[in-house]
Amino acid sequence: MPDRSHSSLVTELRAAGCVFAEDEAHLLRAEARSPAELDTLLARRAAGLPLEQVLGWAGFRGLRIRLRPGVFVPRRRSELLVEQAVARGRAGAVVVDLCCGSGALGVAVAAGLPGAELHAADLDPVAVRCARDNVGAVGGTVHAGDLFAALPAELRGRVDVLLANVPYVPTGEIGALPPEAREHEPRLALDGGADGLDPLRRVAAEAPEWLAPGGHLLVEAGDRQAGAAAAVLAERGMDPEVVRCAERGATTVLGTLR
Repeated sequence: MPDRSHSSLVTELRAAGCVFAEDEAHLLRAEARSPAELDTLLARRAAGLPLEQVLGWAGFRGLRIRLRPGVFVPRRRSELLVEQAVARGRAGAVVVDLCCGSGALGVAVAAGLPGAELHAADLDPVAVRCARDNVGAVGGTVHAGDLFAALPAELRGRVDVLLANVPYVPTGEIGALPPEAREHEPRLALDGGADGLDPLRRVAAEAPEWLAPGGHLLVEAGDRQAGAAAAVLAERGMDPEVVRCAERGATTVLGTLR
């Protein structure tokens, strides 16, 4: 067992600016298999790496999602998107997770829809490898490529639940993000263009060709963007709805194919 005292860990984590130093100290001690490994984990965390990347996993809706360095860390606010997807899905649904990162959202939705056929896709090769660790473990398939170009043609017109947690931070606001995000997560997973909605527009333009009749597209947005995001979906023939959760600071925008 690691021999470094808990109090010394907490002190060093606090000195590094970790707000939840007590909790993080417990997690680091539980993960380390030796004093040397504990020192390594502590050094990486103190250097500013997200805790989840240091641990190699993230908790998400009761699941343990494996992570690799440089892969977007699933946020608690994304649980709202998953809840809305499960509420509108069905057993055996075809579920697609675009811009999947670690694959956390797709895996969590599939866990709530028995027999779901899960496909995930990402452009980042590191994210694709990470997603295969998670999606493959539940019988899903991960595809490499840019949005819908990554998907097999036989999915066209068959997708019941389309998750697209596309980046939505306006380019000019990237610099205001916490260092953990802007320095240790890929800009590709954060930058949404001038108004934050450019990736959403690309997804919405093609989504109707891939959705089954009555299928749902679900995305996240900033609270101030929700109205504009809903309008983007309406312009592409979907009935939009905005769902908010103040506790988690989450906004989900969904569109149902008419």
